[in-house]
Amino acid sequence: MPKSALIIADMLNSYDHEDAEPLSESVKEMLPGIVDLRRRAEEADALVVYVNDNHDEWQAGREEMIEKALEGEHPELVDPIAPREPVPFIAKGRHSAFYQTALDHLLSASDIGKIVLAGQVTEQCILYSALDAYIRGYEMVVPPDAVAHIDAELAGAALKMMESNMHAELKPVADVDFGD
Repeated sequence: MPKSALIIADMLNSYDHEDAEPLSESVKEMLPGIVDLRRRAEEADALVVYVNDNHDEWQAGREEMIEKALEGEHPELVDPIAPREPVPFIAKGRHSAFYQTALDHLLSASDIGKIVLAGQVTEQCILYSALDAYIRGYEMVVPPDAVAHIDAELAGAALKMMESNMHAELKPVADVDFGD
């Protein structure tokens, strides 16, 4: 079984954008699963990596991004999942966690063959990250109960595409295995 990594995408969010209301409602529902995945990954000594859109604020580091998100509209959605422990944190400028970032190098250097994608937004950053993971040959698990969405219909279609076109396993958080 290949070594596993949990990729937590875009959970540092100030929720002050146009589609923040439907997203924050979905995050409220999915947050317990994401927190549980992180706990289980840590217990299994799986690599945990945070990737987060920096909205082209390239001078902002991890701490600045956490602070900005905690000062936003829904700090209760940020605080439980903010990366305070020493784990890799990768800023990204576009939808995919892989696009022009060091993520693929980090995963390769860590001998990772399987990734678990969690976070937001299912029909955007999760979908594009899944496509890039597939193109790079990673096995992939996407727990539908650990990815938040803006549009439920598009999220459902995105999950179906990940499963059928990218061979992602869709399984609930409780069934995700980080064992190597």
